[in-house]
Order: sequence, then structure tokens, then C-alpha cells
Amino acid sequence: MAIPSSTTLLSVSLLVLCTLTAATPPGLILTLVNNCPYTIWPAIQPNAGHPVLERGGFALNTLTHRSFPAPTTHWSGRIWARTGCTYANGHFSCATGDCGGRLECDGLGGAAPATLAQFTLHHGHADFSSYAVSLVDGFNIPMTVTPHEGKGQCPVVGCRANLLATCPHGLKYCAPDGRVLGCKSGCAAFGTDELCCRNHYNSPQTCRASSYSEFFKHACPATFTYAHDSPSLTHECSEPRELKVIFCH
Repeated sequence: MAIPSSTTLLSVSLLVLCTLTAATPPGLILTLVNNCPYTIWPAIQPNAGHPVLERGGFALNTLTHRSFPAPTTHWSGRIWARTGCTYANGHFSCATGDCGGRLECDGLGGAAPATLAQFTLHHGHADFSSYAVSLVDGFNIPMTVTPHEGKGQCPVVGCRANLLATCPHGLKYCAPDGRVLGCKSGCAAFGTDELCCRNHYNSPQTCRASSYSEFFKHACPATFTYAHDSPSLTHECSEPRELKVIFCH
């Protein structure tokens, strides 16, 4: 019997390696897309016990995107956009969504009002990825979450409307020169237990929609608008290849 040459063994090894590589499914990718006509500064905050992704924040120029791998195990957290950021006299700050004057939020949350994308990745029996857009903390920028190549129910969710132009007077968050930078929630604007779903109102039975949350719901039905809200679109998205967070869709 002929003894295989080293060249033959190398070819077989490469074939096996290529076959194994091709059979290995790619991991979940998170992509942040800036379709706004200005630079934004996305921020990422993990929930407790989960790792910080991409150091928690970075600049994203207009009409560009940034992709990075999601954790391969269970992860949950939120993504939002900071706007109007400046660096002056050694101090970084943002007009909306600021995370304590840092470019890289490194686990810190953002100031309201801010549109939030919320994620719970790799959970359940079929490797589900849950995602939602929340206006519970108000609105600062249009945002949608678009899944790609998932199985099951994988709708696009979010808020495409620019609510800065229609924000009710009592909810407007303005710059010193009067420009509307964000639209506050009823809770942020007035701070009552009822609007914030606190204390006696902190249950599905007592936490109810208000005229303020209804403003957001009417414009963007596929979002959370108060603490115990139920968006119009439900999903069970299994094994998506990519989740795109699109700003100014």
C-alpha cells in the first residue's frame, strides 16, 4: 500500500479545515448605522453582570456604520444616540443622551430624553434575540431595529418619525437658544408617581397610559411608551445573523 505524501496529507487537512469552517455558523453581528445628516455618538450600556461592548461609546459620522460581534453567550443591554456632542476646554459633553461627560461611557447610562434600543440576546430554547425600541425615557432621535436572516417572527420595530417637530409644549427639551433637542416623557417633565409608574402605580394594574405617552404611541405604535406598555409588534426572532440599529431611518 502506498504511503500518502506530505503534500496529500496537507491537502486533506486543508479540506477538512475548510469544511469545518464552512459548517460553523457565523456569530451574531450588531451594526449601528447613522443615516442622520450629522455626526452622532452612539452609546452602549450593558445590564448588570454583562460586559461592556465597544468600550460603551464612540463617534459615528453621517452616512457611516460600525459593525461588531455580539457576545456569543446571553447578553442584555441598551443602545442610544448622543447628539450635539462637543469637546472644549478638556471636557466632553453632549446635548442629549450624555453619560457623565465621557466619550466612552464604559457602562454608564445616559441622560433623558433619549430614544433607547433594548436587547436580550441568546436566550430561550431556540437562541432567541429579543429587541425593542423604548420611548419611556423620551425621544431625541428616530431609531429602528432591523433584524436580518432570522427565523420565526422578526419584525422591524422602532420610531421613524421625527417627534421634535410635533413634541407638545410641556414636553419640549430645549437648548438655550430655543432649539428643540428632545421630547421628554411625562415622567421626566412632571415627575409624578402616576406618570412615572412609581409606588402605588408600579404594577400592570395601576400603571396606565397617559395623554403624554399616547402622543408617543400614536406616532410610533411599535415602541414602549410607559413602564408597563405592550408594543403592537411582538416577536420571537431565532438566530438572526445581524441586528441593525438604524438612526434617522
